[in-house]
Amino acid sequence: MSELLKLNRRAFLVRSALAGGGLLVGFHLPAMRKLAAEPLATPAGEQPVEVNAWIEIQPDDSVLIRVARSEMGQGVFTALPMLVAEELGCDWDRVRAEYAAANANLQRDNVYGSMSTGGSRSVRGSQEYLRTAGAVARELLVGAAARRWGVPAEECTAENGIITHTPSGRTLGFGAVAAEAAGMEPPQTVFLKEPDEWQLLGTPVARLDTPDKIAGKPVFGTDVDVPGMLHASIRACPVFGGKLQGVDAGAIEQRPGVVQVVTLDDAVAVVARSWWQAHQALQDLPVKWDEAGHGQVDDAGIRTSLEAGLDADNAVAMAEQGKPEAAMQAAERRIEATFYAPYLAHATMEPMTCTAAVHKDGRVEVWVPTQNATASLEAAARAAGVDPLQVEVHNTQLGGGFGRRGANQDFTEQAVHIAKTVGRPVKLMWTREEDTQHDFYRPASMARLKAAVDGEGRLTGMTMRVSAPSILTSLGMKAADGHDPVALQGLADQFYAVPNIRADYALRTLHVPVGFWRSVNHSQNAYFREHFLDQVARETGQDPYAFRLKLLQEAPKQRAVLEAAAEHAGWDKPLPEKTWRGIAVETSYGSHCAQVVELQVEDDGRFRLLRVVCAIDPGHVVNPDTIAAQVESAVTYGLTAALFGEITIRDGRVQQGNFDDYPMLTLRQMPKVETHIVASGDFWGGVGEPPLPPIAPALCNALYAATGKPIHSLPLSAHGLRPA
Repeated sequence: MSELLKLNRRAFLVRSALAGGGLLVGFHLPAMRKLAAEPLATPAGEQPVEVNAWIEIQPDDSVLIRVARSEMGQGVFTALPMLVAEELGCDWDRVRAEYAAANANLQRDNVYGSMSTGGSRSVRGSQEYLRTAGAVARELLVGAAARRWGVPAEECTAENGIITHTPSGRTLGFGAVAAEAAGMEPPQTVFLKEPDEWQLLGTPVARLDTPDKIAGKPVFGTDVDVPGMLHASIRACPVFGGKLQGVDAGAIEQRPGVVQVVTLDDAVAVVARSWWQAHQALQDLPVKWDEAGHGQVDDAGIRTSLEAGLDADNAVAMAEQGKPEAAMQAAERRIEATFYAPYLAHATMEPMTCTAAVHKDGRVEVWVPTQNATASLEAAARAAGVDPLQVEVHNTQLGGGFGRRGANQDFTEQAVHIAKTVGRPVKLMWTREEDTQHDFYRPASMARLKAAVDGEGRLTGMTMRVSAPSILTSLGMKAADGHDPVALQGLADQFYAVPNIRADYALRTLHVPVGFWRSVNHSQNAYFREHFLDQVARETGQDPYAFRLKLLQEAPKQRAVLEAAAEHAGWDKPLPEKTWRGIAVETSYGSHCAQVVELQVEDDGRFRLLRVVCAIDPGHVVNPDTIAAQVESAVTYGLTAALFGEITIRDGRVQQGNFDDYPMLTLRQMPKVETHIVASGDFWGGVGEPPLPPIAPALCNALYAATGKPIHSLPLSAHGLRPA
């Protein structure tokens, strides 16, 4: 049976706002066009019609669906239109997508809701209001056709872009009634289809953007070309928190192509007719920096601060049940381990870039690969000193994001500042070295885990202390009394049945900026917990998989994905000589995921990654092909970090600069990835981030099985453990 939503005009607005959408339907608002856009080529009366803010019907019955989230390879330009199209009843072969505009969102009272792409929220945070938008538009179109025919709307259906009056067989295309539909009052009730009624959702639909990508048509940030544009290369203070003290602009101003040297508080940029001219001149520019007292900071000092946090008295308990200390005292056996996870860079394939134009009439335009168009708009307005309504954000394709292009819009502010200073459009493009050395890194973290085990090998108590910088504090959202709910992701929200447990957090304030990195703190916290559980299991003579199953009696969804991963990996079957497996499970961003890593140890001590078996439960499935692609992406990213990822500090400076000293996983080293969707179908979970947290512990657990030695710090390369 379909889900019935009772909606009057106000109820629909309120419901949608609560869902994060603020969706406005039933009002014939002007179709969104660029400022000073060229007139439409279609004759009068044949123009596209906006049925609601999300849906525009073309004269040829094709459908344009607007997308408020950023496409960066994860497939939202297909998945989100699928949600709308399923309820709308349009012809999928005639659907195309375009970005919703951040400026239009501002002008239209936040009609598109959040334009942030992160936290695996694109589908799970949008599905209700997008499906509702499709359903409301369907009912408006059907109602318009019924009114034209003079028949009850209940006698009409919408399918494949055609409205049919069932008793008479009369038909009308969407385009024929779109204008009438846009002027009608929205229905008081709409039905959303149940999963067993879906025809599009849940099927392996080809991505809408694939043909253009094959043809090389998409424009990335580095591809932008604006008439009259200059180019800028930038260098920020190499020590975080430092400031620009002075430059000798005269040393390079006469070089060919150089237009201007632009100074910022903590950086200097050279603007030239080509980027290479700008970059070469910048390399030779004499610069003096004020290091703000951080020039002596190094890894040893950072580790000392983190270690102190493990014994700090002011740690904040963020999850506690039972009597963990009493359980430790009464334990037959106590097991303890201290872990370290380093800073990690995002290492997007496309470095930070933004093109900006500050017009004489006060308008500002930015062309930017962004995960958050609203944040880009606000950053541009702030840098130009104008009202946000004067800013137009043009979303480009993204060469990777992983959290770097979201809340932190330093590159956008820089581009606007430079363009305003020069008085010309300017494309700012960071070097790879600048990108690596001026990131907002995954926090370096230390953790101390303790386990209490009784005489029968049962886990009776557990304490978990994390010492790390706060991402929220770094972003200006002060953690009250050291309480940062993000810091203990995966530890405070525990799904294992441990009767006595405490998870607490010791905030460490360091000079290295930190931010959201794919799966955020789940990535290192899952490694801490899942590798430690293997240690407890092995030191008490238990199979790590069976040990986890006992702890998941009250967590059926986590148990289901763990069992599925083990079954497909053949956990209970003998392995060939020198071959080993490791297993791990995590819940993050609304989904449950378990993985098994299988590897072979070579005679020279190196190991060969054979396969990764992943079982994931995202609740409902929009596009299984997208899920498989996201699993493969997360596994690749997570393996890279676990094997090689490490940002180190000396003299206050990041030591890594490019892929030679911050390496990526190669195709030759990549294992086979098997994805098994275990969809329970009763919730909406994320997909982009949940497959990442289990991979590091599953890999370490496989190596632990092979060597008999737990691995208490990452990356593996620091231990001489390298893939063949």
